[in-house]
Formats: sequence, structure tokens, C-alpha cells
Amino acid sequence: MDQDERGSGRDETEEERADRMWGELIQEIRVAQTGVQILFGFLLTVVFTPRYADLRHTDQVIYIVTVVLGACATGALIGPVSLHRLVSGRRVKPQAVRWASRLTFVGLLLLLATMTASLLLILRVATHDDYVPWLVSGVVVWYALCWFVLPLWTRYRHTTR
Repeated sequence: MDQDERGSGRDETEEERADRMWGELIQEIRVAQTGVQILFGFLLTVVFTPRYADLRHTDQVIYIVTVVLGACATGALIGPVSLHRLVSGRRVKPQAVRWASRLTFVGLLLLLATMTASLLLILRVATHDDYVPWLVSGVVVWYALCWFVLPLWTRYRHTTR
């Protein structure tokens, strides 16, 4: 049996593998989607508070960028559901899984940007201190380690060659 026949280490057809991967991807999306939708919902309410008018111009710009990033992240993380619905029954599940996975990854990057901008805005308004960019940078490094570096290291370290 060669490497192609072994594939994922499971005895499954391409369709079975796509079904399994789709189920796993949907579970992952549920976690990320819930977080981005809650964050986005809170962001949408800020503009309607009396304090919004008192924000400095820079903070209002950061807010607008944050809302747009949140909207884009929401779209990317909901995209796989729409993709699945529109191609369901067309016998393209392996391709749909690949595209849905790409959309999910883009959604995670946009979620990272949304959370970074949200944190920057909140800390700027709450503290007005010079250490805010350093604190935000530290949190972004933490997110990058948890979301990308550790998974990529694990993939590299433990993938069968």
C-alpha cells in the first residue's frame, strides 16, 4: 500500500473523508461564529450610546474599522454554510470542504483583526495610557501563538512524512 492509498490513515473513500471533514469543520465554525457574532452585536450598539459622540476622531475611526472587520469576519464564517447549502447534492463535497476551510481560515484572520481593533479601542478609551499599544501587541502575539503557531508546530511536528 503506497502513501496515496493510506491517505489519512483511515479506511474511507474521498466522499466519506469529505463528510467527516465537513462535520469537523462545522463544529469548528460554530465556536468561532458564536464569538464573532456576539462581539459584532456588541459593536453595533456602541454607535447608539451617548458616549460615542464624545470619542476622539481617531477612536471613531478605529470603531468604524472594527465594525467593518467584524462584518467581514461574520460573512466569512457564515460563508461555508451558504456554500454547503448552494452546492448540496451536486457531488462536489470534497471541493466544497476545501473552499469552506479557506473561508473559515480567512474568517479567523478577520476575527483576529476584529478582536485586536476592539481591544485597542476599549483600552484607548478606558486608560488613555501610552502602554496600550504594547498591551494590545502582547495579546495579539498570544492569539497568534494559540491560533496559528501552536497548530502549525503540531502539524509540522506530528504529521507523518
